[in-house]
Amino acid sequence: MAADNKDKKQVPLRLSSSLYNDLAAWAEDEFRSVNGQIEYLLTECVRKRKKQEKQNETDK
Repeated sequence: MAADNKDKKQVPLRLSSSLYNDLAAWAEDEFRSVNGQIEYLLTECVRKRKKQEKQNETDK
């Protein structure tokens, strides 16, 4: 994760009960909190997007 890890922002997030339950089960499988699982998933998505954007730039 980024170097500015100490300066975390709080974001209110509303999830459906079914999505929350799915995330909670997934988090438990990977020994993370629900918050940690959401942060992990978002970090991975952003990383993949940046990688894809960089690859698209080199393909031009």
